[in-house]
Amino acid sequence: MKLHEYQSKQIFAKYGIPIPRGRVAATPEEAKHIAEELGGRVVVKSQVLVGGRGKAGGIRLAKTSKEAEEVAGQILAMEIKGLPVRKVLVDEAAAIDKEIYLGITNDRAAHKPVMMASMAGGVEIEEVARQTPELIIKAHIDPLLGLRDYQSRDIAYKIDLPRDHWRVFGQIARGLWQAYLDCDASLAEINPLVITGENKLVALDGKMVLDDNALFRHTDLAEMRDLDIEAPSEIEARRYGLSFIKLDGSIGCMVNGAGLAMTTMDIIKLFGGEPANFLDIGGGASSEKVAAALRIILSDQNVKAVLFNVFGGITRGDEVARGILAALDEVKPQVPMVIRLVGTNAEEGLRMLANAKMITAETLADAAKKSVAIVKGGAAQ
Repeated sequence: MKLHEYQSKQIFAKYGIPIPRGRVAATPEEAKHIAEELGGRVVVKSQVLVGGRGKAGGIRLAKTSKEAEEVAGQILAMEIKGLPVRKVLVDEAAAIDKEIYLGITNDRAAHKPVMMASMAGGVEIEEVARQTPELIIKAHIDPLLGLRDYQSRDIAYKIDLPRDHWRVFGQIARGLWQAYLDCDASLAEINPLVITGENKLVALDGKMVLDDNALFRHTDLAEMRDLDIEAPSEIEARRYGLSFIKLDGSIGCMVNGAGLAMTTMDIIKLFGGEPANFLDIGGGASSEKVAAALRIILSDQNVKAVLFNVFGGITRGDEVARGILAALDEVKPQVPMVIRLVGTNAEEGLRMLANAKMITAETLADAAKKSVAIVKGGAAQ
């Protein structure tokens, strides 16, 4: 789950990271009032969860409160990469001397979090890594020990940060690590962390990505979710506890088990097809959940066939069959459906589906071949 800049910076501030004075506005009039409180000279920043806001005209400097009102009105009328701008962050403008990148993410190869820093701040870190990787300094963090003081000092030294900023930089680095840890984040990033004209370190921008699987521990953070960036089908799937990701293919997939779902998608591609989604209905799925899953799959206009691959261990075949039949009665699908159903109560489930005009398959390979043949205009045998 991605957080907006203003949300990330609010969290950073709780951990002692200095941020500019500013507030969020949803109307030009609100932006004007905030600018007046801040003294007139402000930066108006669109709050959308995509990169390239500045290049798209979504970040503008305003020298007066009246200009802030005008700029906010223009930005709030924008769409950036297909996302509407619903809020702007109005921050006091800062005189920038140097820009630094500072971030923490997971290094899966090392099995540890890694803190990264660079004096090439203000641009995307991926671009720095591609063009000048030697400018990125890394320090792996032992999750049992946390970020040590010597590590932040070592980073400050290696990025040539002036020594008079080392103490505050250490506080910022520790605050960023603690925010990352406490929020169950997969990314916490300050870009840029600037040295201002007043010789102070300030986090001008912030970004956090949270682990969805840990949100049950953070109901306050879960409420910050921005639904604009999510497909309606993914929002609906979350309501029913389904693991669903929309893709661009034409074969809808309903599978019980994440590993089996990945295998199903791989085999569809092996035989020349393209999966339309990843969907794991989980173990012990009820007929209500199965019906919801089928509704979500069939809401995609690109779907030309649906492949069910159900292995009945915890999940019972007859329960899956009831869910399919309930969904068929409700949705009235116009696309062919192929089912491979094995395991617990599979025979009973297949008997229930016998009159539903579904195409059956004994193996996953057979089911994938039949699904691909359907979407390519052939007849499934």
